[in-house]
Amino acid sequence: MSRPKRTDDTRDRLLAVGLSLFSRQGYHGTGIKDITDSAGVPKGSFYNYFESKEGYMAEIIRHYGDQATQRWNENLRSAPDSPLATLRHHYETGIANYEKNTTRSGCLIGNLAAEISESSELCRDTLCAVMDAPRARFVHYLKQAQATGEARTDLSAEEMADFFWNAWEGSLLRMKIENSATPVRRCMDLMFEHFFKA
Repeated sequence: MSRPKRTDDTRDRLLAVGLSLFSRQGYHGTGIKDITDSAGVPKGSFYNYFESKEGYMAEIIRHYGDQATQRWNENLRSAPDSPLATLRHHYETGIANYEKNTTRSGCLIGNLAAEISESSELCRDTLCAVMDAPRARFVHYLKQAQATGEARTDLSAEEMADFFWNAWEGSLLRMKIENSATPVRRCMDLMFEHFFKA
């Protein structure tokens, strides 16, 4: 018997469904059957596209990173001229979504880092690679802000970017615990109104 034909549509559907399920239920709370049932494909078909659940998760992480880059590029089109205002504009759009939605799944990167980074080297390496892109963008804009006198210079752009990322991910976890976007709003206000300022 021949193997079913692979299609990009099915693969894309599996990625979209997986992103949604893993965001809501986590890695360990989501089974292959959950994924294939939600995607409307036979369970055996999953392995035509992905070698394992772990490999699939790594693809989901990359897919999530690609979506984040697309959102960044879209937000950049309507961003203000100031480097710090550009950064804030991007994160404000995310906060607006959190404030609109009653389901607050947080950040898939942060969720998975807490859940599987110790048990899966493949996923940990993929998480690190995907985190590098937004960090590099953040550093780029902070350096511009430092060069124009908008941002403080007693800390390096890299140090500030890392501190922001750590605070942001922590505020997303608190958002999930409290079921409120208030922690991310406070984090953003503190960072951009005080911490980064020259």
